[in-house]
Amino acid sequence: MERRGWDCCDFIFVSGDAYGDHPSFALAVVSRVLEDAGFRVGIIPQPDWRDSGAYTVLGRPRLGFLIGAGNMDSMVAHYTAAKKPRSQDAYSPGGKAGFRPDRAILKYAEGIRRCYKNIPLIIGGIEASLRRFSHYDYWSDTVRRSILLDSKADILVYGMGERAIREIARRLEGGESPRDIRDVRGTCVRFHGPDTEAAWGGRPWVRLPDYDAVKGEDPESLRACAEHFRLQQQNADPLSARPLAERTDRDRWVVQNPPAFPLKQDELDRIYELPYLRRAHPMYDSAGGIPAMGELTFSLTASRGCFGGCSFCAITFHQGRAVSSRSRESLVREARILTAHRDFKGYIHDVGGPTANFYGPPCEKQARGGFCPGRECLYPRPCPHLRADHGPYLEALRALRETASPERAGIKGPAKKNTAGKGGIKKIFIRSGIRFDYLELDQARGKEFLETLCRFHVSGQLKVAPEHISPGVLAAMGKGDNGAYERFKAGYAETNRRLGLKQYLLPYFMSSHPGSSLAEGVELAQYLKKSRFIPDQVQDFYPTPGTLSTVMYRTGLDPRTMEPIYTARGEGEKRLQRALLQYHRPEFRALVLKALRRAGREDLIAALAAKKTDKERGRS
Repeated sequence: MERRGWDCCDFIFVSGDAYGDHPSFALAVVSRVLEDAGFRVGIIPQPDWRDSGAYTVLGRPRLGFLIGAGNMDSMVAHYTAAKKPRSQDAYSPGGKAGFRPDRAILKYAEGIRRCYKNIPLIIGGIEASLRRFSHYDYWSDTVRRSILLDSKADILVYGMGERAIREIARRLEGGESPRDIRDVRGTCVRFHGPDTEAAWGGRPWVRLPDYDAVKGEDPESLRACAEHFRLQQQNADPLSARPLAERTDRDRWVVQNPPAFPLKQDELDRIYELPYLRRAHPMYDSAGGIPAMGELTFSLTASRGCFGGCSFCAITFHQGRAVSSRSRESLVREARILTAHRDFKGYIHDVGGPTANFYGPPCEKQARGGFCPGRECLYPRPCPHLRADHGPYLEALRALRETASPERAGIKGPAKKNTAGKGGIKKIFIRSGIRFDYLELDQARGKEFLETLCRFHVSGQLKVAPEHISPGVLAAMGKGDNGAYERFKAGYAETNRRLGLKQYLLPYFMSSHPGSSLAEGVELAQYLKKSRFIPDQVQDFYPTPGTLSTVMYRTGLDPRTMEPIYTARGEGEKRLQRALLQYHRPEFRALVLKALRRAGREDLIAALAAKKTDKERGRS
């Protein structure tokens, strides 16, 4: 600050992540966006929440504090699906856990309020976004209030917050009190008193069930909880959403403004081309840096938003369903910057987003920034208005493969460790998810994309996520039948045979998702045995705030239909379902036998006992 001639910061960002100045970190993006708008931003990454002095190291900011838990919900960062503490944290120095507190936003807000009583507090990021209303909290097995109320913050920014934070900053700069900034899209604000509707200016709004109505365990409360989430889903389209209001206690209200409109392509290009250093702060060097930076440093974000509609994923609740993408020219410019990076070895690790081959809007309505509140694009069957087109993504990938070396591009940089070779880029991988059901809808260029993928953008294995094979479970997940995966698997194998490449699929499957009983677990285990695929790891369903599946887990109801749905809630049954997917491992044999007996499938026990894996034979 002294070297820059600053007497104070305009804003100070307190984050649960270590400081990586890269556009994959929300901390970096928001800070660079504010800097680009002319504001002075200080950063306090991972302060010691037990020490009040940790919040005063940069002094009092002129306009306010910004608080984010980091790129992950702090509880997800700390605990596994079995609620066991994690030993590692990829967004912390050296990958060690313990640098951020549980419920980080609440701890940071409390600490800042102790130091600066009346300072404006603005919270945002994934933790705030997914907890903006009453929500089921898996770790305490309760329904908690809005994090806006519990943190006593002035404004909550939800979703991708660049538009909102710029407007809030300008209005604070203009002298407005944060209590008067109540109409910014993409924000939630709080009201107190019985005259909330009048204070809202008479604008039409949708009232959600009260907190007291959804926090109980009785059937009426569970149904109200499902209805609560359904109303949020129905008002998530920027073009048609109305404000939402939820009452907590007698006179405390949280009001959500409609979502911010997605950024246009030129706006997205500008944000990703701000002057990021694309490295972790040097204060982490002695600890070994930030592990997450290893994969992210040389990855390109090509798009935002996802219209896949997976029930267990919170991306649509946070980023939205409308997909916006960067121009291929912008991606090429960033790729050239990467080739000049001193640590670049010739490999770009990813070119994608929430879903790699969702590179643009699938229909005209999404092109205008909206979507259909009562309909999914791909489930239960593809929308007739959906237009699958991989052409723009193919063109972007081709342009990146042809990207010149930094010398030919006229870029100077610390490239002394660069071993990329004459062409600058050796290989470009695609490691974001591929939606194979969307791929097969592209009759014009789907096969071309698959061949391009296999020829240029895979190295040995391609990770895909069919998740399950049971029709009932797939329906609960918001996915179509398993036939799309089987056709993709066959096409992938045939394409690699034709190209003379030995490359394989690495599918991910999930246990204990709502809709999956032991019977469906056995069905999936039989499929894995028949397909001769033995998973090294099993992904257990993790009920996190902001997903349709979590509401199913909490209520036993499918909010789309309000019909009952089976849910494995006890850890005992969840262990059995996990064990079934790794039936070959000797340490799980007792659990597998127990699961088969409980599922009434004793007929499979003899076959299990008769067949030993190669590993077991070796041991014997």
